[in-house]
Amino acid sequence: MDLINSTIYVVNASTLARNSTHISAPVSKIIIALPLFMSFIIGTITNGLYLWVLKFKMKKTVNTLLFFHLILSYFISTLILPFVAISHLQENHWTFGTALCKIFNGTLSVGMFASVFFLSAISLDRYLLILHPVWSQQHRTPRWASNIILGIWISATTLSIPYLVFRETHDDREGRVTCRNNYAVSTNWESKEMQTLRQWVHAACFGSRFLLGFLLPFFIIIFCYKRVASKMKERGLFKSSKPFKVMITAIISFFVCWMPYHIYQGLLLTENQSLLLQLTMIFTVLTISFNTVFSPILYLFTGEDFKKVFKKSILTLFVSTFSDDSFAGRTQNLNSESLI
Repeated sequence: MDLINSTIYVVNASTLARNSTHISAPVSKIIIALPLFMSFIIGTITNGLYLWVLKFKMKKTVNTLLFFHLILSYFISTLILPFVAISHLQENHWTFGTALCKIFNGTLSVGMFASVFFLSAISLDRYLLILHPVWSQQHRTPRWASNIILGIWISATTLSIPYLVFRETHDDREGRVTCRNNYAVSTNWESKEMQTLRQWVHAACFGSRFLLGFLLPFFIIIFCYKRVASKMKERGLFKSSKPFKVMITAIISFFVCWMPYHIYQGLLLTENQSLLLQLTMIFTVLTISFNTVFSPILYLFTGEDFKKVFKKSILTLFVSTFSDDSFAGRTQNLNSESLI
């Protein structure tokens, strides 16, 4: 994910300040950094609570395993956001060293691929459960889910290796140290041959990331939910419009949260330094921030069981933490009730 110092492709701050067709540098930095800091604070707390409930308060099932690792992918990405925000506030000056430049960018890339792959896996799981119930009853087990989860993490890590290799720090002409992709893996930044090579490699990376990280998962999600909705309607399982609305919301949420990011990456590829690029970057930061914080709420709170367990578990946590009296018996009862 090229959010770390991605604004190096936009015209510099002094030019922005002079050009009325661009957003002023201070305003742009605040618009970008504030959502990132807020997403870090809110996302760390909420995603941490979700992980705790899923791990310790709910029965180990295929559903809980898939959701746990989906939220884990969000949680990992959330931890990197403050460093991205600090870099933007410092006008893209990277102060954390080459190692963290590579690690943070690679981690964000792993989180992106893992999250969209887990959303696809959850859609496929719903598809198998509804359209192939006999097969699901025989093969859909926590062990089966664990193998799928392992495959997703391995795939996400493998696809992120190029971004770990290409990412490096670079001293620009203005005395700043930037964290950016060097697609030619060459210290010669001025050579036309190296620039052409970087352009070709950049295009290949963009194409593969767009295909595997958006287009293919998006079609999988649409196909699965469309088939599930048709089958449930055919069987008369839709007692209300809520399940259908949840599926539509899931599709729209995926598209809205990730499409701006890939549009922005496409604009970077064209080296189009315009107001559109800057606005797209800001919109991308906002949608990704929304995605890491509110997507877990969207997907998890559609299940009544999770909401009940979540409420009881939080109540138990508060009683055990803040009560000075002896509530051992009451706490034990709450714990036993919250396990399903």
